Amino acid sequence: MDAQGRGRADDIDPADQWVLNPDTGEYELRLGHSAPQSGVPAPRRPRPSEDAPPARGRTEAPGRSRPETPGRAVPPPRRRRGAPEEPLPGRRGRRPARKASKSKKVLLWTGGTMAFVLVAGAGAAYFYIEHLNNNIASVSDDGASTGGFSKDKAINILLIGTDKRTGKGNGSYGDAGSVGHADTTILLHVSKDRSNATALSIPRDLITDVPDCPTTQEDGTQKIIPGTQQVRFNTSLGQDGRTPSCTMRTVTELTGVKPDNFMVADFNAVKTLTSAVGGVEVCVGKDLDDPDSHLKLSKGTHTIEGEQALAFVRTRHAVGFGGDLSRIGLQQQFLSALMRKLKSNDTLTSPSKMLDLAEAGTKALTVDSQLDSIGKLKDLGLELGKLNTKNLTFTTVPVIDNPTEKVKATVVLNESTAPQVFDMIRNDVSFTAVKEQKKKEAAAVAARLKGTKAPASEVRVRILNGGAVAGSAQETLSWLQNEEGVTKSENAGNAPASLAKTTLEYAPDQVDQARRLADIMGLPGSAMKPGESVTNDQGLPAMTLTLGKDFEGAGVSLTAPSKAPEGVQKSTADKVECAK
Repeated sequence: MDAQGRGRADDIDPADQWVLNPDTGEYELRLGHSAPQSGVPAPRRPRPSEDAPPARGRTEAPGRSRPETPGRAVPPPRRRRGAPEEPLPGRRGRRPARKASKSKKVLLWTGGTMAFVLVAGAGAAYFYIEHLNNNIASVSDDGASTGGFSKDKAINILLIGTDKRTGKGNGSYGDAGSVGHADTTILLHVSKDRSNATALSIPRDLITDVPDCPTTQEDGTQKIIPGTQQVRFNTSLGQDGRTPSCTMRTVTELTGVKPDNFMVADFNAVKTLTSAVGGVEVCVGKDLDDPDSHLKLSKGTHTIEGEQALAFVRTRHAVGFGGDLSRIGLQQQFLSALMRKLKSNDTLTSPSKMLDLAEAGTKALTVDSQLDSIGKLKDLGLELGKLNTKNLTFTTVPVIDNPTEKVKATVVLNESTAPQVFDMIRNDVSFTAVKEQKKKEAAAVAARLKGTKAPASEVRVRILNGGAVAGSAQETLSWLQNEEGVTKSENAGNAPASLAKTTLEYAPDQVDQARRLADIMGLPGSAMKPGESVTNDQGLPAMTLTLGKDFEGAGVSLTAPSKAPEGVQKSTADKVECAK
């Protein structure tokens, strides 16, 4: 009797009776329902260099005779699903063997398939990530950055759009010979808790100083490009061989904010990114026809991508006052629309769009050397992804027309409001109301400043230098005693540890003194730390004022603005606004 007819073989799939013996590397016939059997090697396919031994010359196992019935002595190959079983010669009319249970075959199939997918998928993912890494172009930050963003700190990313006309179809736009100036510049500030962000546009025609720029050349050598005073901001890139690190240094000089990283995009970035997500929806409040940008849109909403999207962000003569500030408003509207599209389910749930986006993004952007891998960009993306678009505020550096020009072509800082905007970003203050809880916390802190204040002559305080410039404690002591009447103050030297922020610690019975000193020094409520008093040189209880790294000098207020100054234009990324 052969393997298909032995014992209870009608209950067993023949293929399941052949098992690989790990000790011999041979397949053996196992018949669990009959007497123990000795191993019988399964037939092998001959190697190309060997002749297959004739089947009839094979050695029989002891005590076992080969059946006379014609047929196969080894399990037949499994049939295609749904194909009828072919009867063996001489076996017609016999009941066919029962199939293995469906669940067992499903497990075999899915297990094998899953293993293959995992191995093949891992390999494909690796090669695709390497492919994306190879797409990324990076240049040195030349020491102008903080060294890269951190997950536990606020993030400041400098986004630069150049007017360089490289790339297919871009030569006909404007100045075909441009070296690639900083045509569009946005400082993106993301709060430490990722609850809000501010995108601050810097006008290209803003008159400012460009500092000296140590720049890495193509051969790896360093060259210092001399700075220039009172020039257009856009010359911080491209002019005289300046790289993005020069723009980064210029922004630091202008705002006091040192960016963590930069990203540079050219015209192709707008075209490819919008096409990758299937276009973005924008709104115009009137018919637009700009012959310079080649934009033609009727009043209403439109989905734009590619060349049309590029024309949209380049348009200025057909909107607002027809200048660069009007174009900035249009660009902010476009970026808001792009952000909404990127975070929409339509994009996030589409594998093809996500792959297209990864491909387009890595090809379109040039990043600093701290962001030169897909892994680093992924980490940054995860941090930015925590942000709700309703708390992303777009605003512009407050400026006024250049008073020295008869024909108005450039702008200068509005000194009455611009410093307050820069202070808000430096101090991680949101331009939008974020959470009710934060409002309550802020109100509780601000309440520390409210109430009665002791006379300056009754304020007893010891002053420590906890990270401020050397000599700050003595400078503050002299100022308090000679100009503010705080005569019961003393210099206590250096603090045991450095502090990022200036603090004033006081006991409950010293709260009136604390309010007076906070009022004199311009301390915010967050600087006031209820605690314990210390003993001064006269043996009397005194407060402790520790000057932190944020201390800028005696008489300089440390109170950061709590809201944007009146008149500063701002919009949020969650709202659709129509260009006019």
